[in-house]
Amino acid sequence: MECKIKNEIGTIYISEDVLTKVVGFSALECYGIVAMSSKRAKDGIVEWLGRENLSKGVQVRMVDNQLDVDLYIVVEYGVSVAEVCKTIVEVVKYKLESMTGVKVRGINISVEGIRV
Repeated sequence: MECKIKNEIGTIYISEDVLTKVVGFSALECYGIVAMSSKRAKDGIVEWLGRENLSKGVQVRMVDNQLDVDLYIVVEYGVSVAEVCKTIVEVVKYKLESMTGVKVRGINISVEGIRV
């Protein structure tokens, strides 16, 4: 899936890999998030991913020319999970829209673990 933006000059194509990396780096900048997580649906095993595998903790979908984002994260012990998620939503939405020009419809966050 790639994102297509049309303007008066021409068309811009943004690959899914670029979108997921923008989301991943933006999320990891937020206080309280420790790592991205990849959940394998088959066996329910959760693996933690470092900076080199950011795109595996992110899923993006285009719906009516807007982007839906799913994030799988691990948070730091002792922080407010609700506040961390609220911050992530604000930062990811702002950075994704300002860097790519794509409108974000919704951001869903799944907290897969807590690490001390």
